[in-house]
Parts: sequence; structure tokens; C-alpha cells
Amino acid sequence: MIKKWWHDKIAYQIYPKSFLDSNGDGIGDLAGIISRLDYLKALGIDIIWLSPIYKSPFVDQGYDISDYYAIAEEFGTMEEFDLLLSEAKKRDMHIIMDLVINHCSSQHEWFQQALKNPYGEYGDYFYFRKGVNGHEPNNLRSYFGGSCWEPVPDTDLYYLHMFAREQPDLNWENPKLREELYKMVNWWLEKGLAGFRIDAIINIKKDLSFPDFPADGPDGLAACWKMVESVDGVGDFLDELKERTFKCHDAFTVAEVFNMQEGELGNFIGDDGYFSTMFDFSAHCLSFGEHGWYDAPPIDFRQWRQTIAESQASVAQCGFEANIIENHDEPRGVSRFLPDYAQTPAGAKMLGTVSLLLRGIPFIYQGQEIGMQNSVWNSIDEFNDINTIDQYNIALQAGMSDAQALAACSLHSRDNARTPMQWSSEENAGFTTGQPWLKVNPNYTEINVADQESDVDSVLNYYRRLTSLRKSADYKEVFTYGDFEPAFADDDNMVMAYYRTNKEKRILIAANFGSEPVELVLEYPAKRVLLRNMHSGLLLSDSRDSTESMDSTSGLKLDSCEVCVMECQI
Repeated sequence: MIKKWWHDKIAYQIYPKSFLDSNGDGIGDLAGIISRLDYLKALGIDIIWLSPIYKSPFVDQGYDISDYYAIAEEFGTMEEFDLLLSEAKKRDMHIIMDLVINHCSSQHEWFQQALKNPYGEYGDYFYFRKGVNGHEPNNLRSYFGGSCWEPVPDTDLYYLHMFAREQPDLNWENPKLREELYKMVNWWLEKGLAGFRIDAIINIKKDLSFPDFPADGPDGLAACWKMVESVDGVGDFLDELKERTFKCHDAFTVAEVFNMQEGELGNFIGDDGYFSTMFDFSAHCLSFGEHGWYDAPPIDFRQWRQTIAESQASVAQCGFEANIIENHDEPRGVSRFLPDYAQTPAGAKMLGTVSLLLRGIPFIYQGQEIGMQNSVWNSIDEFNDINTIDQYNIALQAGMSDAQALAACSLHSRDNARTPMQWSSEENAGFTTGQPWLKVNPNYTEINVADQESDVDSVLNYYRRLTSLRKSADYKEVFTYGDFEPAFADDDNMVMAYYRTNKEKRILIAANFGSEPVELVLEYPAKRVLLRNMHSGLLLSDSRDSTESMDSTSGLKLDSCEVCVMECQI
């Protein structure tokens, strides 16, 4: 593997609208982010990913961009963004932004011009097609429900949108459109941006014949991702994008990729891959329902454990994936991956340890470091997310009661991750002095940064010790480049355990997700405990402090929700 500047870094995702409001308008902003850079530095963060801050009508919370070169006034000014870049650089931190280039906003000047003349220059920036027998060009269903095709008033044409109808898809087959996008990407990189998180990028390749697909729902439509899976050639676009932009600036890129074809992983994230890394969504996919959130299965621990091990094995010879527990599109990990009894500070520490010490680039989502949880939702009217409202209606159409549909949305909604950051126990969790744009999770009085700052045993201070261990001079090499080896996987228990190893070191990470204590017979003699989330997490034959070296021992006892990071003999 060719070593890169970003291999040993830890990333943090900020959802700007919900991070910190500096002016009392109820919306987080750039000034709020700048004021918390030292907080992020103390957490051990090297790379900050900002969800979209471009000018937008916010139909899909900024993923509908109306001007790629402008900062939305809700977040601040370009001067404040430049200040953010400067202040981050002073702290040896890197800023990356969302790159949303599968689609833009219907308010973008390109699309406005296209509507005036669908057969003109800008019309070819998008996909305009005539209807078939008085209906849409084909039967694809958008990611947010309903047809992918929207009629153009006073014409026989439709335009394609794989997401909301206000997000028309860009025509990557048009070389002039691609040149416009490359110009924009390079403009941001030349400004000082370190790279991008690339949104929904696998969708840029379409089957231009737009065939029908077998219906997979009572609406007679088929999920649009079926076209994505069936078409070849996206690699040509991705390679050109890399060569014309990212590679020229040694940029760090992390891609959102679903529906990748088998055997393509190396092309995406190998030494000469299209991207630096891509998110590992394998565990998140375990709770995907066949028809929607209303029939989504609960996470099965053993399947989750096996999925992580298989994912780590599949990427070992290719490169690095980006490991996440949650993000802006997912519910809170503590509420998703932990059983009820484990949704505690100890459980949050345990889950964080298992994730951050995997092989790959760790991403922490805002609030994860204090153990933020799903909110309590009393009505569908409390939600803002367009996808949640669609899923609520899907559940009702499937025969669910209002209570059942609301329960499904409460568990899976993206708004769970978008509730304001909980800074203190003051009004509105210290996020704003005004009316927050989205309701604050009512548990902010128990879970917040201010209280955890002063508690040595808090989730926040544990995360700081965790990131410090991963980046420490003695262990950075093994946690960055060391192999992943499953451990105790054959045992009939709820232990998630693995080794990180290289020629010099062997580190065991062992976590008990069960409700009862377990005792493990160690395969390799222990040298020292590096980190644990409970003071009772002692080696069976040793009761000395975890910072001391220890003689070899044969057993490890783990209480419920206990995790231990231990150096073993090679």
C-alpha cells in the first residue's frame, strides 16, 4: 500500500444546521463551527467534513444546490468560510465539503435555462424525455417515493430526478457539463479545501434507453437503484473526475457508494482508485426493510458481528474503508446497534471502541462522542426530513396504523441524527438562544457536553482517551496499518472481539454486548491493558492499574457492556 497523508487521521462530520447557532436565528452556522474548533482538536479530530453549506432552497437539507460557488446565507458568508479554513489550518486540521454532483436544485440557473428550452444547450445538462403512451418514460421509483419523472408543464416532456422532484439529475454524458463540474471542484480545492465527501456518486451513470423494470411494489414502479445496478461504465466517469480534479491536488475523498458491482472494490479505493476511501455501510444495510422502514428487521448481533468481519476481510487487500456508527442519513448508532439494556454510557463507549479501532478511517458524527440517542417523536408533524414523511406514507399505504407508522419513523428517521447538538443543560441544549429549526432531544439535560467535560468517566472523556490511544506514538502504526483478525467468533456468546496486529504488536479489542458477564480464555498471554470502559474490567489474575505492564495471564472477565483493549504477546 502506498502511504498517504490521510491514512492515520480521524474524521468528524458536522451537520452545520444543527451544530451551533451563533446569532440566535435557530440555525447552526459557520461562526458556531469556528468557535468549537478547539473542542474538536481536543477530541483528536484531524479532518472535518461539513454537510452541504452551499446556496440552496433546502428541500433536501442542502443536497439540492442552487449555486455551487456560494455559501447559503443561513450559514454565513464566504469570508467566514475562508476564516474557517484559516483557523483549521492553524490547528493542523483539514476541512472537506460535500460534493453533490449527481443532481442539483431545480432553482439552479442551469435548470431554469433548461426549462425555457429543453432542446437547447442547457436542456442537454439534464435528462428530458418524451412520455410513453401518455405516461412517464419508464417505471422507475425515486429514492424519496413516486415516479423518477416529473412532467414539464405545457410540453410532452418529462425530466429525470432520482431523488426529490426539486433535484433534477445532471447528464454526465454531456462533456460540457462535466467540464463545468470539474472547474467548480478545482475552484474549491484551490481555495484550500482538503477534499470532499462525494454524495450518491454511483448514480451518475444511467441506462440511456431507460427501460422498464419488473415492478417491486403495489404502485407498479421499480426502485431506481435497479437501473444503477444494471448499467456499466460508471468507472469511466469516476476515473476522469479523479484525474481532472482530486489527483491534481492530492485531495482526500470519501465516497458514498451503494450498489457497487462485485469485484470493483479495488477500482474504487485501491492505490490508484477513484477515491481515497468509501464508507462501509454493510452493517447499516442489515436493518433495511424489503419495502420500507415499516418492515425493517432489528439488528441481529451475530449477523452484525459476522458482517463487520467479512467487510474488514474484503477490503484488506484493496485499501481503507471509512468506518461509521452513524451519520446525517442514519439514526443514532446507540439506539440502532445496542440492545435496550446497553443504551447507556458504558454501551456508548463500548460501541465507539469497536468502531474506532477497526482497520480503516474512523468517522465520528457530531454528538456521537457524548452518546447522543434517537429522539422521542410524538407526531409526524415534528419531523422535517422529506424521506421520513415519504416512509410514513408508505407505511400507512401498507396497512400500518398511525401509531405503527410513527414508531417505524421514530426508529429509523434521519432526523434522529439532525436534532441540535447538545452542548449544555441550558434551554435548547445551548444550541441556540432562539427557536431551533428542529426539536431538541428532550434528554439533553442528561446528555450534554458541559456536564461530560467535568466528568472524568464520561463518554466524551472516554472518546478523548480512545482517539489518543489510536494516535499514540507507540500504537499508531498498528492501529493504522495493522491487520484485522476476528477473535472468539466461534464462541456462543455476544462478544465482539478482534485483533489488530503487525510484526511488532498484537492488540486485542474485546467487547461484551450481552446482558451477562463472560469469561474468555486468552489465546495469547497479556502484556498490558491499554483502555477499558469500566474499572471492573480486570484481568482475572491481575488487579493492578491498567497503565502498568503485567505478567501473562490466561483469562479475561468482561461484565455486560464492558470493552477492554489489551496488548498481548506476539
